[in-house]
Amino acid sequence: MLTIPIYDEAGKQTGQEQIDEQLLGGTVRPALLKQAIVMFRANQRQGHATTRSRGMIDGSTRKLYRQKGTGRARMGTVRSPIRRGGGVAFAKAVRDYRQAMPKKMRRLARRNAVLAKIEGGQVLIVDRLSFEKPQTKRFAAMLGKLNVAGTCLFMVGGQEPVLFKSGRNIPTVEIMDVAEMNAYKVLARKHLIFTKGAFELFRNGLTGAAKAEA
Repeated sequence: MLTIPIYDEAGKQTGQEQIDEQLLGGTVRPALLKQAIVMFRANQRQGHATTRSRGMIDGSTRKLYRQKGTGRARMGTVRSPIRRGGGVAFAKAVRDYRQAMPKKMRRLARRNAVLAKIEGGQVLIVDRLSFEKPQTKRFAAMLGKLNVAGTCLFMVGGQEPVLFKSGRNIPTVEIMDVAEMNAYKVLARKHLIFTKGAFELFRNGLTGAAKAEA
């Protein structure tokens, strides 16, 4: 069993949660995580860049002047890439960079990413967290008391606009609904922080998925 510490807003450890590593894939699979990262980044590319090749340029295909005897450099058509207004030699075309990955592999990669963070001691849970209104200063102070240095992914359970507004102006913090978690987001940040409710949703989802696959 893996152990994850629980802290309060003041940075004091109040307990711990346990989770079975088998629910997270048992062992970290670097090749699977790399595939998930490459897929995510490839799917962010738009592929809309286009340029016109010489075949797309209006103009005659007639050779401008004869090859030899003029004393000038040889020249082809007005659509040649070496002429002003001509086509592009290696023109860009619209293309789809998207990559596919089976659903079970994506889910395993997400769980495996969390496993890697837990084994690295970079996961913690925050309990008794209640913001009545957005307070960025208070949110940053909480991270300081938790000794969270560097970037972090802060997972919340469902839509929590107050917490989102409290942390969105901190450049090193990304706040995300636990239902939208993916392997790339988990690995892109140094620390992974759950609220107590978000962690329970995450663990319950793992248990339900394990029963469904069984």
